[in-house]
Amino acid sequence: MRVQGELADQRTPELSAVARELTSEKRRPSSKKNKRKQKKVGSTPSAVQRLFETCKEVFADGGAGIVPSPEDVDRLRSVLDYIDASDVGLTQNMPYFRHGASTRTLPITYLHIYKCDKLSIGIFCLPPSAVIPLHNHPGMTVFSKLLFGSMHIKSYDWVNVPQNSNEIVKSLHFQPPGLHLAKVKTDSVFTAPCKTSVLYPEDGGNMHCFTARSSCAVLDVLGPPYSNPDDGRDCTYYNEFHYKSFSGDGNLAPEEDGVYAWLEAKKKPDDFFVVGAKYRGPKIIEQS
Repeated sequence: MRVQGELADQRTPELSAVARELTSEKRRPSSKKNKRKQKKVGSTPSAVQRLFETCKEVFADGGAGIVPSPEDVDRLRSVLDYIDASDVGLTQNMPYFRHGASTRTLPITYLHIYKCDKLSIGIFCLPPSAVIPLHNHPGMTVFSKLLFGSMHIKSYDWVNVPQNSNEIVKSLHFQPPGLHLAKVKTDSVFTAPCKTSVLYPEDGGNMHCFTARSSCAVLDVLGPPYSNPDDGRDCTYYNEFHYKSFSGDGNLAPEEDGVYAWLEAKKKPDDFFVVGAKYRGPKIIEQS
């Protein structure tokens, strides 16, 4: 062993230089590998990843009743405005959007993307004629983006009447127990592509109902998400009654007919089904 070592040390300078160069080449990553690695590190994030990162920033200091700044609302809305069905791996021929063989109410499918105590991201998949009944979003700011299809949206906000108000809502004096007066915010059909809608804890149509005119998908961001009843963010459903049904002596101007309604809290409808399914679009990568 000793002799072999000594003989190895006696190699010519030229051979030693070649050996050092070969060793250096083995240790040096190839340029192709370097390029692949750089490409991977510097690759453009998916639309869903950009959405996730923006949501985490916008709702970082969020909580029940806390509304993001107007700048943050615009920033998140602009990200959602450019997202379409292909960005989340959806097509209209998927099973979620087909009529069922039976005559019973069609189920709605929810694809869970992400949830933490600050926010949730998910997609509601509605087959034609499916309905998400009138419900609320207590203390939440909600962004909804119609990814494809056509949908009728009707939304309300509660009416809070100042003491000196001269509005027709003086009929609150005749308000029956269990009923609360609300004002219509939106009553329109939306067809994709369209802008992202935003509702807030106290306005913007905090209570809404979705009716699918065709198969459609809605990407929803909630900040904060629903929670158990003890935290005050459980979902409440409502019956709606025409204003004149309980208006007492209150009279509406012709242009205000249909603007107000009485809402009554109720249990989740028995014929309302939402089933969960695995989200198969681009994955979210959480930075450590």
